[in-house]
Amino acid sequence: MRAQAKQRIAFTVLFIINLLVIVPVALLVIFIAVKGWRAVNWQFLFAFPSNGMRAGGIFPAIVGTFYLVAGSLVVTLPLGVLAAIYLYEYAGNSRLSRIINLAIINLAGVPSVVYGLFGLSLFVITLKMGVSIIAGALTLAIMNIPLVITASREALSSVPHSFREVSYSLGVSKWQTIRHAVLPYALPGILTGAILAVARAAGETAPILFTVAAFYLPQLPKSIFDQAMALPYHLYIISTQIPNISESIRYGTALVLVALVLSMNLFAVVIRSRFRKKKKW
Repeated sequence: MRAQAKQRIAFTVLFIINLLVIVPVALLVIFIAVKGWRAVNWQFLFAFPSNGMRAGGIFPAIVGTFYLVAGSLVVTLPLGVLAAIYLYEYAGNSRLSRIINLAIINLAGVPSVVYGLFGLSLFVITLKMGVSIIAGALTLAIMNIPLVITASREALSSVPHSFREVSYSLGVSKWQTIRHAVLPYALPGILTGAILAVARAAGETAPILFTVAAFYLPQLPKSIFDQAMALPYHLYIISTQIPNISESIRYGTALVLVALVLSMNLFAVVIRSRFRKKKKW
């Protein structure tokens, strides 16, 4: 009985802790939704800003955000997964791998504004990409690579070593073992890193401020070397630089940004859950 009582107390404490995490986030989303839902309609989602951004819609900012998120993910995911495979499967516990791991931990804690300055110096000025979508996407990719490496490495470590041993006993090479006996089972955890990278890329303002974001564009970008509007920067502009703007437009923009991030995360979670159902051990 005493053990059962301790178990109930532990479950109750954990439940309360979860509520302390979930409830503030839910209240924040509800607050933004109540303040901004009146502004969200088809015109708001698919029209260009007008009247000095005090009217119209946010369509260019939505499109620019999609471009940046997709571009950064195309670079981040393969590089992060390959780096994690090397560090966990090949590098072992050497001095070099320990130094790399320490560097990854430190890079994960670097403020995003520092990545923005780095992207400005490297991509915009040194490589002469200019203020463009590709410069912003690469900056976001570099910022998110440590996150994806960490998540992918944890996913690889969660796969039982017996899977590898059985594959080796059949005469399969190391890379074939990783490809067919490890990666399929680590994929749900890798997708978790991708989800976090998408959410961070969609919500960051500082990196795109220096590398891609435009105050206003009369048309959509035509190439990866054009500037683009983005929802985080657009929300910052209309909240701080545009006087006499309706409060509902500000919160409507914030609501669209939150909904965009949540929908991307939901899509990735559904894919991850399907892979988990297919690959069980």
